Amino acid sequence: MAKLVIVESPAKAKTIGKYLGDGYEVTASMGHIRDLPASQMGIDVEHDYTPQYISIKGKEKLIKELKAAAKKADEVFLATDPDREGEAISWHLANILGLPLDAPDRVTFGEITKKGVQEGMAHPRVIDTNLFNAQQARRVLDRLVGYKLSPFLWRKVRRGLSAGRVQSVAVRLIVDREKEIEAFQPEEYWNLDALLSPPGSSRKFTARLTSTAAGKKLTVKNGEQAEAIRTSLEGQDYTVTSLEKGTRKKVPAPPFITSTLQQEASRRLGFTAARTMRAAQTLYEGVEVAGHGMMGLITYMRTDSLRVSDEAVAGAKAYIGERWGQDYVCAYKRTYKTKSATAAQDAHEAIRPSVPSLTPDEVDKSITGDTAKLYRLIWSRFIASQMSDCLQDTVSVGITAGDYLFRASGYVVTFDGFTALYEEATDEKEKKETALPPLEKDQVLKLRELKSEQKFTQPPARYTEASLIRALEENGIGRPSTYAPTISTVIDRGYVERDQKKLKPTLLGRTINELMMEQFPDIVDVGFSAEMERNLDKVESGQADWRKTVDVFYKGFEQSLEQAEKNMEGKKVKVPDEESDEICEKCGRRMVIKTGRYGKFLACPGFPECQNTKRLVKDTGGRCPKCGGRMLQRRSAKGRVYYGCEGYPQCDFMTWDEPVPDTCEKCGATLFKKGGKLYCAKEGCGFEKQVRKGENHE
Repeated sequence: MAKLVIVESPAKAKTIGKYLGDGYEVTASMGHIRDLPASQMGIDVEHDYTPQYISIKGKEKLIKELKAAAKKADEVFLATDPDREGEAISWHLANILGLPLDAPDRVTFGEITKKGVQEGMAHPRVIDTNLFNAQQARRVLDRLVGYKLSPFLWRKVRRGLSAGRVQSVAVRLIVDREKEIEAFQPEEYWNLDALLSPPGSSRKFTARLTSTAAGKKLTVKNGEQAEAIRTSLEGQDYTVTSLEKGTRKKVPAPPFITSTLQQEASRRLGFTAARTMRAAQTLYEGVEVAGHGMMGLITYMRTDSLRVSDEAVAGAKAYIGERWGQDYVCAYKRTYKTKSATAAQDAHEAIRPSVPSLTPDEVDKSITGDTAKLYRLIWSRFIASQMSDCLQDTVSVGITAGDYLFRASGYVVTFDGFTALYEEATDEKEKKETALPPLEKDQVLKLRELKSEQKFTQPPARYTEASLIRALEENGIGRPSTYAPTISTVIDRGYVERDQKKLKPTLLGRTINELMMEQFPDIVDVGFSAEMERNLDKVESGQADWRKTVDVFYKGFEQSLEQAEKNMEGKKVKVPDEESDEICEKCGRRMVIKTGRYGKFLACPGFPECQNTKRLVKDTGGRCPKCGGRMLQRRSAKGRVYYGCEGYPQCDFMTWDEPVPDTCEKCGATLFKKGGKLYCAKEGCGFEKQVRKGENHE
């Protein structure tokens, strides 16, 4: 009889089946097969928080088939994903199939390649109960919080709302940032820049006023002060009074872990966290690659570890030496400090290509779209991490003019190293340094122009998915595997909305956050949530009992809930209406945005006297190429975004392609974006141009 191997997905089963060959039957559990009941809490609080697991509805037939296959098999191996959720699925499978929990039937694959599968099958182990209990504790806690808080919110605000251990903290971070932005008072300041050149040279460079000649830091606060300084500098010599030369090394970023992959894919590719994880799951489970067959292209994508196997390092360095030469190979073994404190989270490697020599160009012949883009990102980051440092010669100069000191700095790349392949993207716009011309101490420079420019301090930026994930990780809130579903949840609930890739709290989100801060301060407290996460990590490492950990939290939470019921007795919270710019054509009032069962719509605030409603549309800023009317963003009946003229039905122009701020170089009409090009839709024009890498047309 065959040996039975149970994995989670059919794609993974297909890939692993190819490597195991005859004598093995590989089948899929299709994810979890048991869970807490959907219609009731399913936690026996009175008896040590015992979970009441049931088979998931619709999986009865699958469970019956798995039982029959297990009964016929000589051996059963549980090969679900190598993380908390995977361990829990294996634990439930063992219980349903009647397998002893102390049997060495659990196998894990760090990568789904022939070597990775053979390695996993050669080292079966018993189910890690600590890992399972960590998952169970989180599941029980989240159920207790959600099942108790959601009905409270339904009664006090409205139905369909939810709160949670991680999502409520995420909403608070977004709301707090919005409050910072609203409270921000911009302050005026002025930059004074001198455009200079060495004597006898046409090469120009810019130096900025930073301090007095005596070294006292100087901030120019208004135009009068700027003009006074300009006047005092008339006729002054600009002399190089300090000149510092040096060298610096720029080191590559480490290979990806789950959170940094989500951040970089957001910044560089515009992917949501959920989109990133979908593509990564496909790459891990296996795709058909020409010349290689079905194979997993990356190692496991849910990891907090920066550890890399010696074999992978050797493979990367061999490729680097062949591709760029030995000078580009890092001469020592790079080691990166892992934030994770638990051994279980360090059980995996960092996210890397399973075969370092398999380049994106070769893989692109077999895969396209998100998976191809993400593989290129993962491959480039890993290969770059094993390359030599980038070496730069730096120069910093102080230039004295009258009573003031100007500074300029620059660098020249003497060896590009890893930057020949990859550099990490950032959320912030960095000040670009440029190379300076040759300068000497005591040299008197020629002033070409003295420019003053008015500026204002800027408020903190709204969170993007990338910066929110970084904030959650830095504060120890949740785990990287939870970030994608958390962000999806707060958007789906209507607490947060995306605005030009920025996360903005809605009035509903602000209302719920205010209520939570008043009645359940611990749930939305960053420090408290981080401490709870550390306690759950102790369960995972076997240092704490999961039931006691849950009990400590729940007793405090239960008291808060009872107090909140007393505080809110007979009260209901009203969510304020959001005003729009649309005027009701029936009564002249400013229409408000409401949310119904099919999403947002415009309604007259004069209800019930005026019952006018409209579909909610968004002005894109573009103009219709047929009639010149405003181009509005609309949604189809199936929820797909499209763009149409405000003059519909008189003007029937519509397109799936997004209008951009750029205008046509031939006729001045609005341009539209499709794939990697911009084009003019005005009849008879025909103008189009490619979007260059790094350009932003939003």
